Amino acid sequence: MSLKDVFLNNPNRRYIMFGGKGGLGKTTFSAATAYWLAKHGKKVLVFSVDPQASLSDIFKQDIFGKGPVKIMENLWAQEIDADKHIKAYQQEIRQKILDMYGFDKVPEEVDQYIEAASAEPAMEESAIFDAVVDIVIGGDYDYYIYDLVPLGHALYYLSMAKVYDEWINKITHLREEMREYEDMVSRMKRQKETEEDKILSELVYIRKRINASSSILTDREKTAFFFVVIPEEMILIDTKKAAELFAKFDVPIAGYVVNRVVPRELLTQNIPDYLKNRIQMQDTHLKAIDDTLGMQVVARVPEMERDVTGLPMIEKLSKIMFGD
Repeated sequence: MSLKDVFLNNPNRRYIMFGGKGGLGKTTFSAATAYWLAKHGKKVLVFSVDPQASLSDIFKQDIFGKGPVKIMENLWAQEIDADKHIKAYQQEIRQKILDMYGFDKVPEEVDQYIEAASAEPAMEESAIFDAVVDIVIGGDYDYYIYDLVPLGHALYYLSMAKVYDEWINKITHLREEMREYEDMVSRMKRQKETEEDKILSELVYIRKRINASSSILTDREKTAFFFVVIPEEMILIDTKKAAELFAKFDVPIAGYVVNRVVPRELLTQNIPDYLKNRIQMQDTHLKAIDDTLGMQVVARVPEMERDVTGLPMIEKLSKIMFGD
């Protein structure tokens, strides 16, 4: 089945992810897929959570940290600014403390804790994850093209939904037990029941957001994940390991896109020996790909003559990927 067939035969798959080792072409494939869908009348958002991503370079437009930026008819692109989200998150925490406890201002020691917590390495990942949740549950677009970070970090992001969910469930359970105890004490003292538990309400709200995002990312009817590979031995070994790990998180793998295939037609020309050797090496790995992945390979993309930047080159790549 071709990449085009995958999309045409699964019209309900509106969340598309490209993943793989860094530097293999995930971002360019994300951009080209978004372009192809937009050209076919779909409203599309392509977005990146990778701080090293280059959607701005590919589209030749500064989009970092500016929210969804319109690239052309039906197509928007977004690069998430983690620092901006961390600052917004800090302010949100301060406001909730004020609302919950009726303070005029956040106590200095609490404010210092908020600042210190925001410097933790995990805070950036949490802020980005929260931003992704906002995007995917927004429902403003027909398609969401998700340019993932390199494999190791991608697994971390995808696992966060389960980790957060388990943690929130435990905290919510404890809070519910505390609530029952508080109600019992109030009744024994013949006092009015405790006011609405804002902390418990906040935990329930967070859990709903996480579950909504998690259900989308692991829904085979709605989501398709494509691995990007190139015909090199170590890349194929790493991708096989990653695919096994992704399966543990129930990520629906829709296929593999093979990139940077040197055209064999060059062998009929007067080319340097190193290029002949590279083609022969790729032949060996392409056979291994066919033997191990077979029908799961949905596209083979040749080595492009230059970097894919600007809409003309994106259009050219999209025609190669989708056979138009």
